[in-house]
Order: sequence, then structure tokens, then C-alpha cells
Amino acid sequence: MLYYTLVFLLVAIVAGALGFGGIAGLAGTMAKILFVVFLVLFVLSLLKRRK
Repeated sequence: MLYYTLVFLLVAIVAGALGFGGIAGLAGTMAKILFVVFLVLFVLSLLKRRK
């Protein structure tokens, strides 16, 4: 899942550099959402591992 976050972040950077505002915004939003999901799953896995 972290891979997809990095892919969307890269797409957002490239699209922003080329001037595609809508695509860059959408890819940036997807990267943020996937990062938060990844972070929550990571924290949950750490908490589950301790039990």
C-alpha cells in the first residue's frame, strides 16, 4: 500500500510540474488518503503485535 502512495505522490509532482492542476490535485489527494490508511494499518499492526 505504501507503494501506491509513492506512485500517486510521484504522479502529483510530475502533473504539477507540467501544469495539470486537476490531475495533480487528485493524485495528491489520493496519496494523502493512502498514506493515512497505511499509517493507521501500521499503528494497528504494532498494537496487535504487543498483545
